[in-house]
Amino acid sequence: MSAAARFAAAYAVLTAAHEVGDYWVQQDTDAVAKGAHGPDGRAACVRHVASYTATQAISLLAADRALRLGLNWRRAAAGLALSAVTHYVADRSGGRWQETGPSTRFVRMARRAGHAKWIARDPGAGPLMDQAWHHGWIAVAAVVAAGGER
Repeated sequence: MSAAARFAAAYAVLTAAHEVGDYWVQQDTDAVAKGAHGPDGRAACVRHVASYTATQAISLLAADRALRLGLNWRRAAAGLALSAVTHYVADRSGGRWQETGPSTRFVRMARRAGHAKWIARDPGAGPLMDQAWHHGWIAVAAVVAAGGER
């Protein structure tokens, strides 16, 4: 199987698992708290990212077996780790997009990228930027996971 076919399958599976992990698996208490300041917010975000990553890993393993993708599991694990870390970075900003002042690194980065006015006027801007970030990094994670063969 070609690397391109493995990438397409890995991207589809990781993206679908992202939706399931973010909206079905994530506990509401963690969704509300994951952007909070301090250790409680960090712990909620870690719990969410752990369940999100487990959802992606189980889905990728099932696809690898069912479709005989021939994924190299070191590369797949590296792709999953990349997805997890970048997911955590964004989700620590949950509920904090409308903050004035320094906020999180992710919110500051979005403001520096020229989105400050959009963020200030549109309460939906932050969540849209969050999801765009996730999908972009899922594509990179799929490239990492799909490269090479067993």
